[in-house]
Amino acid sequence: MFAVYAAEPKPDDPLAALRVGERPDPVPPEGWVPVRVRAASLNMHDIWTLRGVGIKPDRFPMILGCDGAGVLADGTEVVLHSVIGDPAWTGPETLDPKRTLLTELYQGTFADTVVVPRRNVLPKPEALSFAEAACTGTAWLTAYNMLFDKSGLRPGQTLLVQGASGGVATALIQLGRAAGFRVWATGRSEQKRALAEELGAHRTFEPGARLPERVDAVFETVGRATWSHSVKCLRPGGTIVISGATTGDATAAELQRLFFLQLRVIGATMGTREQLADLLSFLEVTGVRPQIGQELPMERAEAGFRAMLAGETAGKIVFTR
Repeated sequence: MFAVYAAEPKPDDPLAALRVGERPDPVPPEGWVPVRVRAASLNMHDIWTLRGVGIKPDRFPMILGCDGAGVLADGTEVVLHSVIGDPAWTGPETLDPKRTLLTELYQGTFADTVVVPRRNVLPKPEALSFAEAACTGTAWLTAYNMLFDKSGLRPGQTLLVQGASGGVATALIQLGRAAGFRVWATGRSEQKRALAEELGAHRTFEPGARLPERVDAVFETVGRATWSHSVKCLRPGGTIVISGATTGDATAAELQRLFFLQLRVIGATMGTREQLADLLSFLEVTGVRPQIGQELPMERAEAGFRAMLAGETAGKIVFTR
């Protein structure tokens, strides 16, 4: 079958590991189902896989792609939940120490067909296109978890989104506006700030800018480049919710500010199947749709990877079949 895959780990030149070609058809284990992929979205996690981060060398070649939407053998249209937990685990799968993602142990969604546990498929709302549904499993699910389960915010309060054009950031802006929060965002260029405002941000700022007032919560996916600014932007008792560090770990934890101002720092990783079901319902009820910055046939996947590596994103990058 056709697939986009990582041939081997290339820490210093990830695109050198990228291949577009044929791979063996998957054979579903007992309790797993094949899904004919119609659309799949790109995540930074796929870049890390090409670098060999979070995956053992003996797992290569590895078909890339955590997220997707497609069709079961009986014609049912479905959305994929990419967090695969231990069947014996009874709590939230994001807390399962044995959890994994597609592309870490199991082949991913950038292919004609992917196989997943039966519980990892959810009905696709008719109102969502396959491309829109394919954006929900990682970036949008993470944003939903950060905003509605981790932050403790109430409608009417003010939040700051750092780095306004990535998949999680654009999702936070759209979800936050729809839920009644006052949404501020930072962006590295006028174009990125304009995009944030188009998506619903009430105000936008250059990175590191002094804000008109301190905010109730900051949403972090950037890390080192924005961490100090995030801490300084919070009101006493405020919250930072962090789900990534694309520029690396912070060089200083700002511990004095954390304890003196009684700030909270909360981590978020993906979300549960139940949260994904709630997110799909939220999108259906509100009419909010994921911002797709680029939609490409899967055969042109390399162009999407290059755009992500260069930071040329304006929402999600989606590959279609």
